[in-house]
Amino acid sequence: MKIAIGSPLKAAFRPWVEGLENIPKEGAAILASNHLSFSDSFFLPAMLDRKVTFIAKAEYFTSPGVKGKLTAAFFKGVGQLPVDRSGARGAGEAAIKSGLAVLERGELFGIYPEGTRSPDGRLYRGKPGGLARVALASGAPVIPVAMIDTEKVQPVGQVMPKLSIRPGIRIGKPLDFSRYHGMEGDRFILRSVTDEVMYEIMKLSGQEYVDIYATAAKRQIAEAAKRAADEEKAEKADKAEKANKANKADKAEKTEPSSGH
Repeated sequence: MKIAIGSPLKAAFRPWVEGLENIPKEGAAILASNHLSFSDSFFLPAMLDRKVTFIAKAEYFTSPGVKGKLTAAFFKGVGQLPVDRSGARGAGEAAIKSGLAVLERGELFGIYPEGTRSPDGRLYRGKPGGLARVALASGAPVIPVAMIDTEKVQPVGQVMPKLSIRPGIRIGKPLDFSRYHGMEGDRFILRSVTDEVMYEIMKLSGQEYVDIYATAAKRQIAEAAKRAADEEKAEKADKAEKANKANKADKAEKTEPSSGH
């Protein structure tokens, strides 16, 4: 991955990195990052000497057809772990097991606390089910990471990436939550740990923070878009109906016999 993808990424986009000294040379650690783009999982590992293992949705490994097989082969090749996201609890448990397995091997485990990509570039509330429970159960330090401008490299709907955009990565100092070890069953502790990590990510990224989950924000955006589309459709239908009535009235006026003397 670092040779086949990492080298071309570095040459094409010249990504900058701050805080590389905060990544331990060896031993387990959790990289908790904001999530702006699909490319986040490429830029971050490409810029580190050590391997980073992220979890990826199971659909990337099970999609049919030639494209699906190539996608699955790619994700397996770069060491990503499939997670079935059907059901919030099921996804959380899968993330925990996957993360602990990686950390037990003394490796780096990457996770996006927001749970999904930001729909609008803002930073959303972190989900405590994966990050905090993995951190407390493993005792591994959590390193906050901020991806900068990766969503501008290839905006949604654009086929070709923008080579004029130079994305960046800011890596914060490791956070130690060993004081909470064994308390991963306490939801208040999980919330506190997650919020502390998100606060550090916010400081690093400079993003506006929104205290709702990104999944809820996506639903709101989709619902707003549907309402707007329905209103536009209704408005067009209303205009068409008025035009039709006016046209009929005009025809009726023209065909009405005139009263002569």
